[in-house]
Amino acid sequence: MIRFLRALLLPLVLAVFLSACASTGSLSVPGEARTVEQVRAILPHIDREFRAVWVATVANIDWPSEPGLPTHQQQSELIDILDRVRMLGLNAVILQIRPTADALYESDLEPWSYYLTGQNGVAPDPAYDPLAFAVEESHRRGIDLHVWFNPYRAGHPTAPDTLAANDVTNRFPDAVHAYGTQRWMDPGAPEIADHSFAVVMDVVERYDIDGVHMDDYFYPYAVRDEDGNDVPFPDSVAYARYGEGMDLGDWRRQNVDHFIERVYAGIKERKPWVLFGLSPFGIWRPGHPEGVTGFDQYEGLYADARKWLRNGWVDYYTPQLYWPLNSQGQPYGPLLDWWVGENVTHRHIWPGNAIYRADPGPNKAWPVQEVLDQIERTRRTPGASGNVFFSMQALRPDDVDLSDSLYLEPYAKPALPPPTTWLGGEAPAAPKLEARSLGGRVHVAVAPGSAVPVRRWAVQVLGPDGWTHHVLPAMERTIPPGLLQGAEAVAVRAITRLGYESEPSILLLP
Repeated sequence: MIRFLRALLLPLVLAVFLSACASTGSLSVPGEARTVEQVRAILPHIDREFRAVWVATVANIDWPSEPGLPTHQQQSELIDILDRVRMLGLNAVILQIRPTADALYESDLEPWSYYLTGQNGVAPDPAYDPLAFAVEESHRRGIDLHVWFNPYRAGHPTAPDTLAANDVTNRFPDAVHAYGTQRWMDPGAPEIADHSFAVVMDVVERYDIDGVHMDDYFYPYAVRDEDGNDVPFPDSVAYARYGEGMDLGDWRRQNVDHFIERVYAGIKERKPWVLFGLSPFGIWRPGHPEGVTGFDQYEGLYADARKWLRNGWVDYYTPQLYWPLNSQGQPYGPLLDWWVGENVTHRHIWPGNAIYRADPGPNKAWPVQEVLDQIERTRRTPGASGNVFFSMQALRPDDVDLSDSLYLEPYAKPALPPPTTWLGGEAPAAPKLEARSLGGRVHVAVAPGSAVPVRRWAVQVLGPDGWTHHVLPAMERTIPPGLLQGAEAVAVRAITRLGYESEPSILLLP
């Protein structure tokens, strides 16, 4: 009965809600003709917010649904994900392409991933490049694609130990260590630092990606023995060779520091417009801010995440704030405020949210309202401008409560990612618009107004009930007639890949 009422009422609720969101500005008497300048005077602003989701491939969490699927099924599943991302009002995907020193893309440096083909080192059949496919299909939908690397993990218990000849375990046997149920590359071994750096730069150079992303896995989380004691990470050989008398913890942190700084500089040397983002564990150190308790990534992962942010070695930060607003030891709001306060170089702050905790099932810990309240808390925090959700699995079509709540409430109106101004670039000229009547319907052609490359069109349509807002990929050169029915004016801005926007071009419609 509840599902029947939902199906009956949702279209009506959606129409009323969108109409309320679209009505902006001071409108004159309905039906009264306006001039271009009158339309310009009531033109609303464009919402800016990063809305992203992680798509995890390790253990086939999100994609592909299982190893070894035929190419057409892998592609179909990825298209379904991207279509759903767009439908939910999100504007970016963070796709894991290197979960365990492997590749979900065509690489000469590392083997094809088991999670893709069912066998380490074996290519998809029929052959295709999943990353090239993901980039093209994302951009076709106006979605930014960030690629997610795990810099040091070399093996996971969900994958067999049958490894290709070019796997890092075979190439650098002295620098890859078994630790607990996994294998880890040694961050203190120069050959590992060089190899992981080369892997990232190879992708930056060859693919039209929008960002490079790394999560909280640097040195691994501690493994404990049967008595509950931490098992030391087996890097004593590298430490003896390269430690130069430093304290072990300081040396480990220095290894990670150098890698992060090097990756950021390497990306900017090759493609300055590609963003570099990190999603560290949500607590830098216990007691920061006061009253916060929990895991110490500074000592546990040898990750000085505050240093990287304060030094500006990133373009965005996504601290994993995977706790509820009312948590006593790890409160979402004060932790977010703390990270924003450490952002002295004014990078983007887009906190990570554990939407999987609101996912239906026996382990559900949160009501959907907790997710919505966290989005609202982020929006009320000066210096924070978006959210990233873990993971796509929690937004699958059968999770109607969470998905419906997102696109009916906070994401009912589309938004553009915030501009990244510190990387340079320029605003494009206002686009060229031309109205054409074909078959009794008005079509509006749109074209760039200058040579500055355009990534998206921000389209705003003025109709009898106010404004509606749309974001279209720049490859589309005609505004769909369905968006213009009953409209008296349309305004279009050109948006670059770094988020610079043009002045609006306004066209009065017959």
